Amino acid sequence: MTFFTLGKQALVGALLALPTAAPAHFLLEYTTDALIDRPGDVPVKLVFWHPFENGHVMDLERPQEFYVIHRGEKTDLMDTLQPITFTGASNSAAAFLGSVPVKRSGDYVLVTVPQPYFEESEDKYIQQFTKSVLNRNTLPTDWMAPVGLPTEILPLNKPYNIIAGSTFTGQVLADGEPVAGAEIEIEYMAAEPDMDGSAATAPVASPPPGGAVVAISDANGYFTFGIPKAGYWGFAALGSGPATEHEGKELSQDAVLWIRAWELE
Repeated sequence: MTFFTLGKQALVGALLALPTAAPAHFLLEYTTDALIDRPGDVPVKLVFWHPFENGHVMDLERPQEFYVIHRGEKTDLMDTLQPITFTGASNSAAAFLGSVPVKRSGDYVLVTVPQPYFEESEDKYIQQFTKSVLNRNTLPTDWMAPVGLPTEILPLNKPYNIIAGSTFTGQVLADGEPVAGAEIEIEYMAAEPDMDGSAATAPVASPPPGGAVVAISDANGYFTFGIPKAGYWGFAALGSGPATEHEGKELSQDAVLWIRAWELE
């Protein structure tokens, strides 16, 4: 269930968008755990995929940037990236395996700036600025701060500590300013990458009827979504970035954020 406040014009746009929403493209920054117990190098898989239905995998070129922010300090992780092949239910495609050094307590905000991807079926380029947050020893340090991407989703709840059955609120930003009326596709990672192999786990849920789950940001860029199930959830604000063209084609600069939800035990 989604909860958001809309003006009349935004509501009409949302209703028009829902029936035709296609399965969502999502760039994953996948780690087995978001909460890290011990210091060390945490492996990260970068995969461009449709994880809800274990769908088509897109070839991922070497990113423009891959880095982590910890206690306000940025560390380049490009040297950790190794090309791999990732296999979904229907095909295999190029992906990357990297790592992030986790030592001190606090948040580790992972950021990927990919190359624009040409989607032939839509005759346009897609570039997803992607964030996820790891934490060590439950000390919050960086999760609530924007990282300065052309477009990003700023979490208003700790993104690694969401309770299933509660809600998550984010704010869509472009060049640091709120984006009103942004269309946010919402994806559950029903299948997850196998960190010891090249394939994915079996999906633990199926996509709901009616196509992609969509929310619309309000006048101040905020949206809220009720989290129904534990696991990883992705949010992609489509076309929220400032650039709209690449190599003579339409460009959709999307802001992607992954969060981790937990069941109360």
